[in-house]
Amino acid sequence: MNVSPTYRLRLQVVTLLVLATLLTACGINNIPTLDEQAKAAWGQVQNQYQRRADLIPNLVETVKGYARHEEETLTAVIEARAKATSIQVDASTLDNPEKLKQYQQAQDQLSGALSRLMVVSERYPDLKANQNFLALQSQLEGTENRISVARRDFILAVQKYNTEIRTFPGRLWHSVMYSDLSVRETFEASPGSEKAPEVKF
Repeated sequence: MNVSPTYRLRLQVVTLLVLATLLTACGINNIPTLDEQAKAAWGQVQNQYQRRADLIPNLVETVKGYARHEEETLTAVIEARAKATSIQVDASTLDNPEKLKQYQQAQDQLSGALSRLMVVSERYPDLKANQNFLALQSQLEGTENRISVARRDFILAVQKYNTEIRTFPGRLWHSVMYSDLSVRETFEASPGSEKAPEVKF
């Protein structure tokens, strides 16, 4: 049977379109998409921690004006902030459970230092009435809530990604095309850190 070149070309185009449709519908892109979503969610966690770190110098300076003899607490906050911001993390941190744990421990230490600072500020009625302090306290409270939401979103993104590479057909695509992408570690809070530091007066 003699097949014309035009017919052969049309057959190839139709075959390619059918294959492309099948591949698109079968979830071949789910793994890299979910991987990127997990990285983006982790970026948001970091963003909120950075926002908190950026608020701390102003908060410390405001408290310092009222509570000069609370130097030990103020120093602890400054040191905890320095440690938390000194740990460099990026998307590759998600593949390094130990570094992820170090980062989280530093953030937990900062949360603890901030809690102590807020307790100290209870002793100074003038400080509690200071508009700058009240604004910073409100921003810090909002940031702690944002951190909680960002961590939750990260946990959900990692859960979706890990589920995809462990179940069919994602497991098949993972072994064939994305074997370089490993199971992600999720956020693990330290005991007692399920609550944001108390910053209300």
